[in-house]
Amino acid sequence: MPADAILRAENLHRYLGQGENRTHVLRGLNLSLEPGKLYAVSGPSGCGKSTLLFLLGLLDRQDEGNIWIAGELMSTASDAARTAARSRLLGFIFQFHFLLPEFTALENILLPMRKLGRLDADAMQKRALQLLSDVGLGDKGHRLAHQLSGGEQQRVAIARALANDPALLLADEPTGNLDVENSNHIFNILTELARRGHTVLVVTHNPELANRADKILRMQDGKFIA
Repeated sequence: MPADAILRAENLHRYLGQGENRTHVLRGLNLSLEPGKLYAVSGPSGCGKSTLLFLLGLLDRQDEGNIWIAGELMSTASDAARTAARSRLLGFIFQFHFLLPEFTALENILLPMRKLGRLDADAMQKRALQLLSDVGLGDKGHRLAHQLSGGEQQRVAIARALANDPALLLADEPTGNLDVENSNHIFNILTELARRGHTVLVVTHNPELANRADKILRMQDGKFIA
């Protein structure tokens, strides 16, 4: 696997359930994600896509195998170390934007920066405004989240995911609730982020969007297939 990979995963196995209901969801997956590329994970429902994303995002632990992010072995790290790594190294975008409705767009983006505490107040404000501008919402930072359209809310969610300049951006069906025009807009933003050097991994059921990725990772029955 490339030495400069942002993420490496080796021999990942994950089981869910107990006893007779125990299911082998992931079956020895190997994965390497390089900087500046957009990857799409596609496959039928139940093939293990979301389970994989939860492992790579350090939201769940594998039963076997190892995960490195930015050269750090995370699969055996403590819960505290994994939580800190999520804040420093990862950005998440979900099908449902999960913005706080009583906060403005700008305040939603500031939240992860305040939690990490890497920047001072002025620098955080400047970065949040720039991120809003980058996703085409530079004039809507003062609006409450519930005052924005669905496509605008998802763009704010992307800006929030980028707040701490993550090494890896993980997106789980980020266009699943959007119409064709907004879906294309969101995917264009993700593509541009990859061109700027970010590593982006998108789980999607949309074959047209998946085909625009630099590499498609097709899954079936817990494995990658050719």
